[in-house]
Amino acid sequence: MGRLFVITLDGSVYSCKHCQTHLALLDDIISKSFHCRHGKAYLFDRVVNITVGEKEERLMMTGMHTVVDIFCVGCGSIVGWKYEAAHEKTQKYKEGKFILERFKVLGPDGSNYLMAAC
Repeated sequence: MGRLFVITLDGSVYSCKHCQTHLALLDDIISKSFHCRHGKAYLFDRVVNITVGEKEERLMMTGMHTVVDIFCVGCGSIVGWKYEAAHEKTQKYKEGKFILERFKVLGPDGSNYLMAAC
């Protein structure tokens, strides 16, 4: 097994709630109006310190998408997914973008989703 290199981000950071590995910057949020099984989800332009799963077709509220689940490199927890392809023209803006499930990450102020929802 190779050596694990983890990127440390400067600024307001979203991190894995299990191991605090940095995942994304507040400045890279495109939208906070997404939802997932566990509640809110945020669309990001850039996410670091992840590995990806297998491509799969997933039917979502906005239509069929090709996605890969994304996992924290620090602990292996699933933290969201990446849009590989959108089948609807109106959804093409999501391609190459990342969803982080708010329930699975700590916010820039260290808050978790349950605290943020109150």
